[in-house]
Amino acid sequence: MSANIHDLMLGIGRAAKDAAGVLALADPQAKTRALTEAAAALRARKSEIIAANDLDMKDGREKGLTESILDRLKLDDKRIEAMAKAIEEVAALPDPVGSKITEWDRPNGLHIERVRVPLGVIGIIYESRPNVTADAGALCLKSGNAAILRGGSDSFHSSKIILDCMQQGLRAANLPQAALQMVPTTDRAAVGEMLAMSGIIDVIVPRGGKSLVERVQKEAKVPVFAHLEGLCHTYIDKDADAGMAKAIVLNAKMRRTSVCGATETLLVDKSVMKTHLPLILEALTAAGCEIRGDAAVQALDKHVIPATEEDWRTEYLDAIISVKQVDGVDEAVRHINTYGTEHTDAIVTANQATAEKFLNGVNSAIALHNASTQFADGGEFGMGAEIGISTGKMHARGPVGVEQLTTFKYVVRGTGQVRPG
Repeated sequence: MSANIHDLMLGIGRAAKDAAGVLALADPQAKTRALTEAAAALRARKSEIIAANDLDMKDGREKGLTESILDRLKLDDKRIEAMAKAIEEVAALPDPVGSKITEWDRPNGLHIERVRVPLGVIGIIYESRPNVTADAGALCLKSGNAAILRGGSDSFHSSKIILDCMQQGLRAANLPQAALQMVPTTDRAAVGEMLAMSGIIDVIVPRGGKSLVERVQKEAKVPVFAHLEGLCHTYIDKDADAGMAKAIVLNAKMRRTSVCGATETLLVDKSVMKTHLPLILEALTAAGCEIRGDAAVQALDKHVIPATEEDWRTEYLDAIISVKQVDGVDEAVRHINTYGTEHTDAIVTANQATAEKFLNGVNSAIALHNASTQFADGGEFGMGAEIGISTGKMHARGPVGVEQLTTFKYVVRGTGQVRPG
């Protein structure tokens, strides 16, 4: 590994660690001002951001990026405004730093508090989503953490301008600019350096494809918040309303096929195959979705492509869905827990008891009843934004927002107590 990359990353890391110490003690109003000023800068420099994004989109097409990746990469007026609003929503959240999680008194008079504190320095490694620069930066800043952002080469120009807007906000609030830094090279050696920065980076968050996440989980010498894949399911129960089922599935699959919360497999109770499924298949086909199904699904529609075993294990991130008949909620839960990735799974039913059985039975980080899996998003959860979705079972699970980017310390207050020998 080149000494230049090593020295570059070490310098960035040390500056981030120093900045994290300042942010941990920063006045909440200063952090709020930094965020509101950053949102204003995004709006004021919209034309610059779009021009930079045009370069990324042009490069992406020349490199042969898929349409789903280009969709993730693209920025327009609407998406820039959404970034600015997300930053403002994060700014308006209660400041988690210093808040008491719980407190109690001991018989000896000691008063004990569990108090939220920042994690420290957070490394974010992402690929083609330039909005991660704004979302991750905002969440880290609000939670008192410094961030080292390593965007992919696909979004390099877009992310650079967005980061400059975020740093503009930091300068306006007299907070250290090094609190939010972007790795200024597309050399992949920088990723390896980040994964080895134990003692400087406190947690790594990968946002990208399976190969990136696998590499991070395999090589990282620091804790990781991540999900490997978003193989999400929607189950249509025998007591589902047909109209609701159609609307939810169409949205869950086709609203944006490239997001990790998109439904990839549809499970349908055998008793409503003939009443509910044809309406759903017709709507999906009309929307341009390719349908792969088991024998029971193929019998209903001659256009259905036979599904293979691999289809039940595939996150398409495209306008493709696999469809399977199941015999009740128990089989649906078994299928999800066998083939799923513990990300997001939904049931459509009017039967509350069945819904509870599903919600309690699936191993998902997010389980929904009568709602689209596309709600798997920190912004939709009222977190303002998210730094990612975690399917791990330690510390953070589901959307990772401001609170999940803190840990805690115990603050113990006494009046001269000593422990008996």
